[in-house]
Amino acid sequence: MSDVLIVDDEAAMRTALEASFRRRGWSVQTAGGVRDALAKFHSAPATLVVTDMCMPDGSGLEVMQGVRSRMPGTPVLFLTAYGSVPGAVQAIKEGACEYLQKPVSLEELVATAQKFIPSEGFGEELREGFERSKSPAFRSVLAHARRAAQTDVDVLIEAASGTGKELLARFIHEGSSRKEGPFVAVNCAAFPDNLLESELFGHVRGAFTGASAAKPGKFELADGGTLLLDEIGDMPMALQPKLLRVLQEREIDRLGDTRPVPVNVRVIATTNRSLRAQVEAGAFRADLYYRLNVVPLTLPRLAERREDILPLAEYFVSKYEQQAARHEISAELQEQLESHDWPGNVRELENFIRRALALTSGSVLLPQAIEAGAGATAKEQAAALRPGLTLQEAERELLERTLAATGGNRTKAAELMGVSLRTVRNKIREYGLPAWRTT
Repeated sequence: MSDVLIVDDEAAMRTALEASFRRRGWSVQTAGGVRDALAKFHSAPATLVVTDMCMPDGSGLEVMQGVRSRMPGTPVLFLTAYGSVPGAVQAIKEGACEYLQKPVSLEELVATAQKFIPSEGFGEELREGFERSKSPAFRSVLAHARRAAQTDVDVLIEAASGTGKELLARFIHEGSSRKEGPFVAVNCAAFPDNLLESELFGHVRGAFTGASAAKPGKFELADGGTLLLDEIGDMPMALQPKLLRVLQEREIDRLGDTRPVPVNVRVIATTNRSLRAQVEAGAFRADLYYRLNVVPLTLPRLAERREDILPLAEYFVSKYEQQAARHEISAELQEQLESHDWPGNVRELENFIRRALALTSGSVLLPQAIEAGAGATAKEQAAALRPGLTLQEAERELLERTLAATGGNRTKAAELMGVSLRTVRNKIREYGLPAWRTT
């Protein structure tokens, strides 16, 4: 049995996705179409299926239906182009676990997949990473989280975006008696109001137009484990009483069903805003807030734990540098890292380091890498590489370096440069660069 089955008719996309998953220690099968995918799944089922929506010999929906006929509980993740988003929404209604829109960030894809097949050793790596923190404020939060993990009460994590709320939720799960059970996450802001209820509680066949098959909700998928309700502050008011009842009774009502279903789930909710302030503004139910707020945790911003900035930066360097390359952070860049305010917190630091590795031509990361960071245009980033070049010359050099650093992956190059994939393609033609085949 493999961890992941990747289904896509584009060979370059299959290769890129396979390499990304294999680097993280997962076993992978690939298929170039619907028939190939179903044949491989029937001979060697996968824990997760990642499929394109539109292929020459059929659709991703056919893949999902064939997979579910063999193993009904298998999560299916769709990759969809803009024009086929309605089909992906239909797939969600019919039981898909998630969909991501192309061009897909490999990091986002892996993070999404990790919700359904955590990497081997993830819990140990997570604990070690957290416990290396030198920040008293952060270590205090971890101490409270450890104590919460030993109980079965619900937890509310309020913290700014990019501080690691989901990682803290996983830390609690991995330290609890539920660690052998599933860890399932759902972003309450990612679904239209009319789909979120089905996503959480599931539905029976015929519950609404388009519900051609029964679908378990996230509460059922998390039975025996932990359910993360990410961005709980964005949950529509109409759905909040139903969630409150589930938290009180520990049973759900599937859409279209007449019988309640008991669930054994620990809930961790996260938000990047103050729920108390939302209660006072009439945008969140007070009774639900108090029900969730049994153990409140607040993660400090990165600017409030500066002693962790360099260790985190070094960790991201080791995580993203190519295997054959070894990089060090110059003293000047270290000083800049420690003095920067990091409004985007740990996520911003991670993106800075990825960009620095992509843009450097040597083994030492210099201050220019940070100066060419988030918020700068592609030409401004390029101008920081080598003073004296025209903007056009610098832009071409930036594009060449970024494509080389990503192995010709235009999608990743566009992400690192902060431009669209179309812009990268146009610039490759404009500057007469080699026609990189990798998407």
